[in-house]
Amino acid sequence: MKPALESIPALPSAIAGLPDIAMNLAWSWNRDAHELFERIDPVLWAKTRDDPVRLLQDVDPARLEAAAADPGFVALYDEVHDGLSHLSADKGTWFRQTYPGSDSGPVAYFCAEFAVHDSIPIYSGGLGILAGDHLKSASDMGIPMVGVGLMYTRGYFDQHFDAEGWQINEDEEFDPARMPLSRLHDPDGSGLATVSIEGRDVALGAWEMMVGRTRLLLLDSDLAVNDEADRPLTNRLYESGEELRLKQEIILGIGGVRVLQALGVTPACWHANEGHAALMMMERARQAIEAGADFDGAVAGVRAHSVFTTHTPVPAGHDNFSFAQVESILGPFWELMGIDSRRFMDLGLADETGPDRFHMTAVAIRLARFVNGVSEKHGAVTRAIWGSMWGGRESDDVPIGAVTNGVHTWTWMSRPVQNLLDEQLGEWWTHRVEKSDVWDKVLAMPADEVWRVRQEMKRRAFRFLVEQARDRWQGVWGKARHLVASGPLLDPEVLTLGFARRFATYKRADLLVREEERLLDLITDDRRPVQIIFSGKAHPADDHGKRILQRIYKLSHDPRSAGRVAFVQDYEMHVAKRLFGAVDVWLNLPRVPREASGTSGMKAALNFVPQFGTMDGWWAEGYTGKNGWAIPLAPDLDDPDAWDWSHTFDLLENDVVPLFYERTSAGIPMGWVDMMKQSLWIAGRDFTTGRMLREYATKYYVPAMSGVEGDDPPA
Repeated sequence: MKPALESIPALPSAIAGLPDIAMNLAWSWNRDAHELFERIDPVLWAKTRDDPVRLLQDVDPARLEAAAADPGFVALYDEVHDGLSHLSADKGTWFRQTYPGSDSGPVAYFCAEFAVHDSIPIYSGGLGILAGDHLKSASDMGIPMVGVGLMYTRGYFDQHFDAEGWQINEDEEFDPARMPLSRLHDPDGSGLATVSIEGRDVALGAWEMMVGRTRLLLLDSDLAVNDEADRPLTNRLYESGEELRLKQEIILGIGGVRVLQALGVTPACWHANEGHAALMMMERARQAIEAGADFDGAVAGVRAHSVFTTHTPVPAGHDNFSFAQVESILGPFWELMGIDSRRFMDLGLADETGPDRFHMTAVAIRLARFVNGVSEKHGAVTRAIWGSMWGGRESDDVPIGAVTNGVHTWTWMSRPVQNLLDEQLGEWWTHRVEKSDVWDKVLAMPADEVWRVRQEMKRRAFRFLVEQARDRWQGVWGKARHLVASGPLLDPEVLTLGFARRFATYKRADLLVREEERLLDLITDDRRPVQIIFSGKAHPADDHGKRILQRIYKLSHDPRSAGRVAFVQDYEMHVAKRLFGAVDVWLNLPRVPREASGTSGMKAALNFVPQFGTMDGWWAEGYTGKNGWAIPLAPDLDDPDAWDWSHTFDLLENDVVPLFYERTSAGIPMGWVDMMKQSLWIAGRDFTTGRMLREYATKYYVPAMSGVEGDDPPA
């Protein structure tokens, strides 16, 4: 059942398939589909933040009649509709051409959050963005895949601030009938599967989202048959409290396996994207034991078909639970596996937490044949952290690999940049993005055209900030002193730095404000001024991050900054895309080696924006000396932040600012444009989810589908 379709009025026959286009998120990375919906009602399209379901539900029927009578619109509609309706055919895709004999089941990709489009706000940050991009590239490449996540009907929080600049978290329940979702269960029935939580059976339903060729299943506990205590379990993303987190992970991992089986899906490879999904492996082992395998045989069978990706070296990013919590909430699961509680708990044994904690990352490492970090540097850090599980081997001999993250080109490269590449490279470049020679041509593009497109993107983005300020002025949160802080005084001719991401302590949004006077001197220089746009949320339970955010927020309100420091609220996909157009430099300043990968700089680079950052995560691989700036690694110091702060300002004052303001007689900063082109060249060639999925398929998915031999398990 597709509730959204019930609210869409009958359409003229010439364009009757518009709802079909809107209900598959493949439209979201199709330029022609964007143009199609925008032409129906440009004002409403902008108001809905590019949401075709809401557009079709709310638009004046007269506009649809006019569109159906427009031969140009109907021709575009036919082209888009025909193109998207052919997605089911995958014979010409990369996967079918590369592995023509592969006819096994799909990859089941489990993750706690997915960011596919703003119209489905069930994500908080980088993990969800990566997962959404993963599904999109799987669709593009024809890799058989089904995603499994949770249906957070209250999503992540909306961001507001009190009078002291302290973050206020607010949320509201969204309406699935306004979203491109299909309900696969009867809300008044018994659900598709059940899990046991605290001894109670919890029935689970599922919602389906189509992401091109890829299905995404979102599990839902809000069924009438459930106890009132269990119905809201899947309501909110990343609720604080260990017990609720464990319950959600039971639903995701154990429930996800059972729902797939109820729907007749038989995966050949199982991928746990972060430790939240580790119980997916435990459930498969339990089922193997129930079918007659002994414990060791069940574990070996599960490992052979499992992939696990860890995304952070930061301890707080790894869930672990006490024995009392596991026993109370999960129940005697070990009895169903034919083992005692000690052996069960040992599956989650980790040096950092000790014998009485059940560590989900440790579980996943023990039950997955293929384990990887998300950059080369993070892979090395992960081997050092978890190498003791292989009996004290040298780190290089620990069988944990790395696949550096990427981003989905068509989601994050703006339409103006894509249009420019059409003009300069020929329209067929979009069919050859995996070829390095396509990206080599970027370096020869005329500087004046590149600069013209970037400046127009910047002006559009600044208009967006003005509209944001106007909306807030009209709304309940609009106050005069907040308006200047949100960016309407920013000048598109001024060098603009951007820092937008989660406000975690190690990401160091406050590095620039370590000594405010030096920052104020930089941004208020009369001849070569600088602007900074900040955006991001602090985790609801992270008071340290909230304090950093508060300091930045107050600085944006400080008259001394002359309106050159802005904070943009509610950082999410829609805002991020505008900020990539607004800024000239993307800042990424994590404390080394705590950034596993980071992908925001890749997205910025796809829009001609160079990165400035520490040599961590992807930047340790991506920095060439020509595509941005790198803070040199600090020696072993008591205060590495002081080192990084000093070198940050030295580089900004002596390298970045002069290069931006050095212009030809035509007003073009030739050296800067060269760096812009280098940024796009490297990111487009090496840091996309297309490259990433080719690696996953070749190194992990295809071997796991066949149950590869030669295992090297940990203790």
